[in-house]
Amino acid sequence: MLKLLHTADWHLGKRLQEFSRLEEQKLVLDEIIQVAEDENVDLVLLAGDIFDSFNPAHEAVELLYKSLHRLSKNGTRPIIAISGNHDSTQFVEAPDPLAREMGILFYSRYDSVIPIGKLESGLELINSEPGFVELKLPQHPFPIRIILAPYANEVSLKTYLGEGDREAEFRNILAEKWRKLADTYCDSNGVNLYMGHFFFVKEGAKIPADAEPESERPILHVGGTQALFTQNIPNQIQYAALGHLHRFQTISKEPCPVIYSSSPLAYSFSEADQEKKVVIVQLEPNTTAEIKAIGLKQGRPLYRKTFNQLTETLEWLEQNPYCFVEITFVTEHSIDATTRKAILKAHDGIVNLIPQIKNPTGKEDVSLKAEDLEKDMVSLFKLYHQSERGQEPNEELLGIFKEVISYESKA
Repeated sequence: MLKLLHTADWHLGKRLQEFSRLEEQKLVLDEIIQVAEDENVDLVLLAGDIFDSFNPAHEAVELLYKSLHRLSKNGTRPIIAISGNHDSTQFVEAPDPLAREMGILFYSRYDSVIPIGKLESGLELINSEPGFVELKLPQHPFPIRIILAPYANEVSLKTYLGEGDREAEFRNILAEKWRKLADTYCDSNGVNLYMGHFFFVKEGAKIPADAEPESERPILHVGGTQALFTQNIPNQIQYAALGHLHRFQTISKEPCPVIYSSSPLAYSFSEADQEKKVVIVQLEPNTTAEIKAIGLKQGRPLYRKTFNQLTETLEWLEQNPYCFVEITFVTEHSIDATTRKAILKAHDGIVNLIPQIKNPTGKEDVSLKAEDLEKDMVSLFKLYHQSERGQEPNEELLGIFKEVISYESKA
């Protein structure tokens, strides 16, 4: 049987506010490479968001190339990688001519066609057209067909897929494209796969408010679309490898297992309680895929903790030295300088220290919360004033505050 490893959302170069995650990323990629070795994997699917930005730092690029070189086992273990919404399509495909000689295929543009032919490693690229590649591994008698669906912004859709300004049109365009590819190439004599970087749900399913991680909100959904449907995946597909959502989850078992493998590290505090995984998939033509998720252990865990006593806070920090933590500290007024200094000095992984003001009047709690940190300055000032004075600032005071922040921004 063919054995593949599905991973996604590496976000190389990503920071947690001022904290670099590069050393953790090195460790967890080492772990993924070891899983591939231990499981004797034939093929690797990397489902987008390879980097965290369109212009990744040199260190992140170097880490990717070195890791993929090792993961590809000198070209004998092919890797197929698509771009996500955090990736530059031009940057991702730039090394493809050289990488392809080592069995590493980068795909990011809907008009790209992967050249066919046989490589020195024995990998043979049999068929290719926009959004599709068919390959043959020397150790397996059957071909492997993969529908490739990198993230597409509005420009990509209008340029390559045609105009479409409604959600239904967008879904229909992609679904029809995938259906034609499947009807042309994906018969029962080969293994048929789909790899995409989109937000998928089952049609009719209620989408939870926290479906996407904090680091992915707001995603620039193509054409204003909020989600694609699992029903848009062709019936011939035996496994759908997805990227974008950072939590491991099976979205649907129809028409096949449709799975998000998860990011390898927790990248925001909304992911604090998630176990990160890679997915091992075994399958052969005309069979149901066998799925095994393997938990990843490397990297600092993320915690959200609430305390109201300094001693309790310091004890917990001492007991949990290797983590990142967001602390909410309950206090009657504000965190005094001595307390703040003691907490911050006690641990090197405190990302946020948030005061939660007790409300002795029994009125609605208006203290600062973690999600408030994404609000604008005026909204934060209103919250602060409400928590300190029990009422919102009047228009005169609000006007003075706006003048101050306007002056600061110009300075």
